[in-house]
Amino acid sequence: MTETKRRSRLWGGVIVAATLVLGAGLYWFQPWKLWQDATVHEALPAVSPSAAAPGPTGSPTTPGATSAPAGPTTLAQGTLISHEHTTTGTAKLIRLPDGSRTLRLENLDTSNGPDLRVWLTDAPVKEGAAGWTVFDDGKYVSLGKLKGNKGDQNYEIPPDVNLADFSSVTIWCDRFDVSFGAAALTAA
Repeated sequence: MTETKRRSRLWGGVIVAATLVLGAGLYWFQPWKLWQDATVHEALPAVSPSAAAPGPTGSPTTPGATSAPAGPTTLAQGTLISHEHTTTGTAKLIRLPDGSRTLRLENLDTSNGPDLRVWLTDAPVKEGAAGWTVFDDGKYVSLGKLKGNKGDQNYEIPPDVNLADFSSVTIWCDRFDVSFGAAALTAA
């Protein structure tokens, strides 16, 4: 084999390897998401009239009887602070009239990214780089994928979750184990 053919094969191998590495890197990091925004504008969940609690005899509760509150109740809330990416907005734990609970993110504004999740955690919220990676050290529950990096959105909290076990919310990048932003929750 001539020297020219060897060099051609070598360069061909280098190009194939570089293409594979570039493709894997693009899949893993998804850098284009930093320039793509997904805006969500969800209203606070409403409870249908058929979900009203029945009275002691099984009939609908009569006016004046003790029942669930007529509207949503904010149980706890906090202001989102920035971690790995600039993040602003408010997180609220809300009890709906039917007794179900939801986490509501209002006026959320953060960067988009790969595999972003919304977590309730027991971790303290720390400013700066010291707070970026603490949220998976203790107890946490994932409420699902982040629906959008901007706007207002709701995340149903499973009935078996004891809210007393959790003191914060994080927008968590599960791919890189880092918080984009977080909020300490205080009773309303």
